[in-house]
Amino acid sequence: MSYLGRILFVCCCVTPLLVQCEDTKKQHNVIPKNQQSNSVSIQEVRQKDTLYSIKNLEKLTQENVVKLLTRYGKDNLETKVQLTTPYGSIVIELFKDTPLHRANFIYLVKQGYFNTTYFHRVVSNFIIQAGTSDNRETQEDRYAIGHTYRIPNEINRKHAYGTLSGAKYYRDNDDKKTEPFEFYIFLGPKTATKHLDGSYTVFGKVIKGMEVVVKISKLPKDAKQWPLKNVTITAKTL
Repeated sequence: MSYLGRILFVCCCVTPLLVQCEDTKKQHNVIPKNQQSNSVSIQEVRQKDTLYSIKNLEKLTQENVVKLLTRYGKDNLETKVQLTTPYGSIVIELFKDTPLHRANFIYLVKQGYFNTTYFHRVVSNFIIQAGTSDNRETQEDRYAIGHTYRIPNEINRKHAYGTLSGAKYYRDNDDKKTEPFEFYIFLGPKTATKHLDGSYTVFGKVIKGMEVVVKISKLPKDAKQWPLKNVTITAKTL
């Protein structure tokens, strides 16, 4: 199984049958840029990103992740992010009591990382998950940022309608560390929270655009829950 295919969204209750689920998203072939639908030009996005005048961190590793994200968080205090999709915009507020996750998310936004990714997993009335794609640039960005690091868990909140949480690996993760590049927005039901609470870090919430989240969750999808039409993302801080 490839790197992009190993990410587990959650071992959870998706249906009343209490079926355990893993992120089994398919590995798509890379789509030539001139054939990608609903996507902005990656080069255009990266040119716009230079307006942030970003000071890049050194490559993130498991050894330096706490130190670097702590420092970055003190210098970058934004708490709101807008995700623009073909179906509308979603505004997220990040919680200050999950400082490492907030700093990591802001860093990825300012790096333009999410602008090459999709909402790649959708489950109606449950979750939508984002942070990967079949674009070559996405995997290149992961390696450039630091493809081996994980974020220590900051579990102190429970899931609720519209909360934002980090995905995680399904193996070798007794410490419940977060996969730094993928996140999911929770839609329900409340009966599923007992499988989530205490296992995944909740680090934000949707404050505008839940109707867009619902719309995305109901899109036609394949057997592995990948939307039939790619749901692109353009992310920026507010």
